[in-house]
Amino acid sequence: MSLVLDPAAQDLLFREARSANAFTDEPVSDEQVRAIYELIKFGPTAYNQSPLRVTLVRSAEARARLVPLMSEGNRAKTAAAPLVAILSADNEFHEELPALLPGFPQAKDLFADRTLREGSAALNTALQAAYFIIGVRAAGLAAGPMNGFDHEGVRKEFLDDDHAPLVVVNIGKPGPDAWYPRSPRLSYDDVVTTV
Repeated sequence: MSLVLDPAAQDLLFREARSANAFTDEPVSDEQVRAIYELIKFGPTAYNQSPLRVTLVRSAEARARLVPLMSEGNRAKTAAAPLVAILSADNEFHEELPALLPGFPQAKDLFADRTLREGSAALNTALQAAYFIIGVRAAGLAAGPMNGFDHEGVRKEFLDDDHAPLVVVNIGKPGPDAWYPRSPRLSYDDVVTTV
């Protein structure tokens, strides 16, 4: 059985796409980022909680604050990327639930406990971060997601106590030497079990 999605789109989103390590200097516009968000906001999350928050690092001053917080191997590519996005979890996402889940207004009360809320925010932000990366690819751009950074330093420098940084993503048109060779993947039989 084949997939419904056109094979060229499958290649763009998955088979041919990789994490980019170098970009051209072509800028990424606010309109492109808005189009990405307007697509990926429809990806499912538990209780429609939508905890993803995106901080775009555009100015030279902000980039100078971010680069030293990146792991050494991520600094040069973050300094050179046309756009950098900090994807974080809003640990106060439950405040939005009455508007996001109007058919279940008491959903907000389910997340009164901060520890429970932070765990749910982390999981659902991870889902939305994956949607964001696929959205970047759907826009004809490349993404270079990175977890190698000082999470607490980024939180203090760019966010607040209610937001937890999850991933930093370099975004742009892939440049020369953007790709490392594709690494192997597990086979279907290695991953799928039927019970």
